[in-house]
Amino acid sequence: MYREDYERRKKFTRRALILAGAQLGMIGVLGGRLYQLQVLEADRFKTLADDNRINMKLLVPPRGRIFDRNGKPLAVNRMVYRVLLTAERTEDVAKTLKILAKLIGTSPLDVKRILAEVGRRRNFVPVTVKDNLEWEMVAGIEVNAPDLPGISIEADQTREYPHAREISHLLGYVAPPPPDSKDTDPLLELPGFRVGKTGIERQFDLTLRGKAGASQLEVNALGRVIRELERKEGVAGDDIVLTVDLDLQRFARKRLSSLKSAAAVVLDVERGDVLTLCSVPGYNPNDFNKGLSREDWEAIKDDIYDPLINKSISGLYAPGSTFKMLVGLAALKYKLISPRDAIFCPGHFTLGMGKFHCWMKNGHGPVNMKQALQQSCDVYFYELANRIGVERIAKMASILGLGQLTGIDLPGEKSGLVPTRSWKQKTLGKSWQGGETILAGIGQGFVLSTPLQLAVMTARLATGREIKPHLLRALISGEEIRVTDRPLPPKLKINPRHLEVIKSGMDAAVNTPRGTGWGARISERKNSMAGKTGTSQVRRISSYERETGIIKNEELPWKDRDHSLFVAFAPVKKPKLAISVIAEHGGSGSKVAAPVARDILEEAFKRNLLSASSRKD
Repeated sequence: MYREDYERRKKFTRRALILAGAQLGMIGVLGGRLYQLQVLEADRFKTLADDNRINMKLLVPPRGRIFDRNGKPLAVNRMVYRVLLTAERTEDVAKTLKILAKLIGTSPLDVKRILAEVGRRRNFVPVTVKDNLEWEMVAGIEVNAPDLPGISIEADQTREYPHAREISHLLGYVAPPPPDSKDTDPLLELPGFRVGKTGIERQFDLTLRGKAGASQLEVNALGRVIRELERKEGVAGDDIVLTVDLDLQRFARKRLSSLKSAAAVVLDVERGDVLTLCSVPGYNPNDFNKGLSREDWEAIKDDIYDPLINKSISGLYAPGSTFKMLVGLAALKYKLISPRDAIFCPGHFTLGMGKFHCWMKNGHGPVNMKQALQQSCDVYFYELANRIGVERIAKMASILGLGQLTGIDLPGEKSGLVPTRSWKQKTLGKSWQGGETILAGIGQGFVLSTPLQLAVMTARLATGREIKPHLLRALISGEEIRVTDRPLPPKLKINPRHLEVIKSGMDAAVNTPRGTGWGARISERKNSMAGKTGTSQVRRISSYERETGIIKNEELPWKDRDHSLFVAFAPVKKPKLAISVIAEHGGSGSKVAAPVARDILEEAFKRNLLSASSRKD
C-alpha cells in the first residue's frame, strides 16, 4: 500500500514538473514577444499608430500674379467663399437645403445634385453646395446660422482678370486639370485646383503654380477630424511681369472693336518686346474659371468670328502687298534688278496663256522699285518674282522670319507658309507651276503668314537685325526680381544699302501724295511712319467679272471680302516701333488697316512709350 502510494506521488511530481516547465517556456516566449513589441519595435508601432491617427492634407499655394510692364495687375487672386453641408450635423438635410436656397438661389436641379452627393459620402464628410459666394450671401448665411444646422462657410481663392476682354487671348485662362493628365503634381488631385489652359497661364503654368503646403490633422478611427496638429504653408508661385503695355493694349482693342475680326501687334524693334498683342473679338476668361454652361460654351465655340482663336499668332492670312518688300530685297540680293531700273506696267502681266492683273486697271506706266512700293504696282513684282523664282523668294522669307515659328513665349503659334517646289510635290503631289510663282510675288497663292510674323518682318526691315519677339520681362520670387536680359540681336545677312532702298519705298508709300498709305500718314513728321498697305483676295475674280465690273467688297458676303493689311515702323529716321494690323475681310488696306495702325502708333507716342526702349539716341 505504501509502495503504491509512493509510485503515484512520484508520477504526479514528474508530470507537475513537466507541466511547470512547459508553462515557464510559454511565459518566456510570451515575455520575449512582449519585449520585442514594446521595447525593440516600439518606434515602428508608434509610427503605424500615428499613421492611423494623423492625416496629411495638402494646402494649395497662391497662384503667381501677372503684371504688365508698368506693374498694373492683369491676373490676380481674389478671396471667395464656398458653402458646405455636413449631413451629420443636421436632422433634416432637405429642409436645411430648402432654407439655404432662399439665401443663395440654388435651383431644384442643384438640390437634387447635392442630395445625391450626400448619399454617396459618409455623413461627416462636408459636401460643397455652392462656390464663389458673394459677400452678401455669406453675410446672409451667417445671420441665419441658427436655422441652418450643418451649414458652414469655407474661404478659398479664385483667379480673376481685372481687364478680361482687353487681354484675354494673351493671358488665357485657368480651369480644372483633365482627368487623364500625366502631370504627377499631387496638387492636381485637390478639388477646385486650377491649371493654365491657354496663353501665358499655360505657357508659365509651372512657374505660376508654386509648391504645395501641408496640414497635419488628428482624426479618429472613423476619419473625422479632431484638431490640426501642425501647419506648413506652401510657397506661392512666382509673379510674372510682361512686356505688354496695358493702356496701349486697351487702346488697340478699342480701336479694333468696330471690326468683326481683326488683330494688331506692336513691337519694340530693338529688343523685340511685345507691347501689344491684340485679337478681336475676345472672350471673358473669368467665365471659364467660374464654369460655363453648355449653352454659353456652344455659343462661343460656334461663333463665326472665332473669339477663342488668338489671331495675332494663330490666324493665317495671305500677306498680300505687305510681302512685296521681301520680293524686292530678293531681287536686289541676287542682282536681278537695280533700284533705278524701271519696269513698264500696262495694267497686266502675261505668262504663257495666263494673264495677271494689276490693281490699277490701266497700269502705272514705268516704275522703279521705290515707285513700285509707293504705288503698290503688282506688275512690277510679278516681273521680279518671275526673274527670282520661288526658291529664292523662300530663302529671303526665312531671313525675315516668315514661314517659320517666331518662338514667342506663347502656346498655339502657327508657322505660316512660304511655298517651294519640294513643298508642293510632297504635300499636294503636284509639280510647281510658273503662275504660282507670279502670285507668290504679291503675297498671294499659297503664301500664308500671321500678324506677329508680319510685325517681326517689319522690325527686321527697320533695323537690319534678327529681331525675335518675347513677352516675359521679369520674374518675381518673394523679394527676388529676375529681369530677363535680352542681348542686342545679330545683324541680318542683308546688304544695308538694299534695306535703305526698301525703307525709302515704304516711306514714300505713306508720306507722299501718290503713296497708297498717304491718307493714313502721321502728320507730325518727327513721328512719321514708313509702311506698306496690303489687300489680299480670298476669292477668284473671273474674266467675266473683270469685263462687266468687279463686285465691290461691301456688296459681297463677309466671308468673300478681301483682307485688309498694313505694316509700318516709326519714326522713319530712328525706328523704335513696328506694327502690323489685319482686318479680316475688312476690304482695302489703305482705308481700313492703315488708319488703325496710325492711331495706335500715335497713342504710343502720346504715352511716351519710346522711353521704355533702352536705345541710346
